[in-house]
Amino acid sequence: MPLACVNLSPWPLTLLSRQRPSIPVAALSESRRVLYANSDAQEAGVQLGMRDIAALSRCPELHAEVISAPTAIAAWVELLETLYARYSDRVEGRVPGTVFLKISAPAARELAAALHAPVGLAESLEVAQIAALRAKPGEVREVATGAAEKAFLSLTPPAHLEVIGLTPVHIERLAFLGVRGLADLMKWSAAQREAFLGVDVGKRVNRFLKGERTGAVQRYVPGRVIEARMGLDSPLYEPSEADVIFSELLPLFLAELRGRAAAYLTVQADTLGGRLSATRKLKGSPGPAGLLRIAGLALTDTGALPLGVEALTLQLSGIQQPGRMVGLWASLAELEVTKDVLDRFPEALVKVEWLDPYAYATDARYQWVDWLTGMVRPTSMTPRQSWKPALTRIQAHQKAVERMAAFFEEVPL
Repeated sequence: MPLACVNLSPWPLTLLSRQRPSIPVAALSESRRVLYANSDAQEAGVQLGMRDIAALSRCPELHAEVISAPTAIAAWVELLETLYARYSDRVEGRVPGTVFLKISAPAARELAAALHAPVGLAESLEVAQIAALRAKPGEVREVATGAAEKAFLSLTPPAHLEVIGLTPVHIERLAFLGVRGLADLMKWSAAQREAFLGVDVGKRVNRFLKGERTGAVQRYVPGRVIEARMGLDSPLYEPSEADVIFSELLPLFLAELRGRAAAYLTVQADTLGGRLSATRKLKGSPGPAGLLRIAGLALTDTGALPLGVEALTLQLSGIQQPGRMVGLWASLAELEVTKDVLDRFPEALVKVEWLDPYAYATDARYQWVDWLTGMVRPTSMTPRQSWKPALTRIQAHQKAVERMAAFFEEVPL
């Protein structure tokens, strides 16, 4: 069965185009500058890098929006789950915007029509991706093996050489030399390619031209999204009422996680005008109170409460097993590392003794002591006193008298 590549890059622009079809759209950066724009927006005069105000002045019907990274990743994971459920168990999408599948040619044509995206079909992932870059939206470009594949690759333009490892700098340097594509690069020797492109990139290109390519797609691991949904009898308008619903849904999440950690929390609110969603990134492993607060903030980001929420859906994505380091050595009694170190270097180890963790002065907070004797060890890590002890009243008076006497002794009569 051949391998297919679906080209949906740039993914933020594709996501906006699917949400707002048949109108000019542009994806903005955090500084409100145009990162990507579709063909309708570019024909209206929208250029990459301009401010959103300037873009709207040239194209008043433009829809410009900032697509945050959590929102884009959550939508990408949802797409991978859909492809796994409907088309194939071999799905791989490490980079948002490019997904590889193991499907038949009829299924590839159906997928291209459903997503209205270019699809490449070949026996290797690299050739399939090049074919997808040269296909039209909704079209499948199939590349046969043998002489047909060699003729197809010889027509690869320089802009598509990033698939085999070249960087934009390499492509610019090749264009300066007059290289018109992969056909001209094939005429070079292996040593010339390594000398010009670098050893790593050159070897990768040489292996590709020799036929050493990736011919398998990794098996997709499902269950990366945990979802809980609750429908409402009457529309919801108050945040306090939403907190009650979240309090009932979150225990289901915690039971389903089973000690794992999630990267993103998505809230979907169904209203009369449609579904609104927002995604928040989770830092660490927040507890029930933290998840409740983040869910409330995400619901506020959707702006669905004034419209009336008829159903709420919570999703956790980016499920993974957290890694924790419990100690420097797994079993101190068995390894006896500390004893061996102290036998060879008696003064090598020190340990901290806490005096007052909440003290303002560093030397009053902790001190380093010897591992064996427990005596204070004056090392470079030992806190130094940065202040002088205050004088008593008698000492201060005596210092003032001495300064006054020294002044009069120096004044001539």
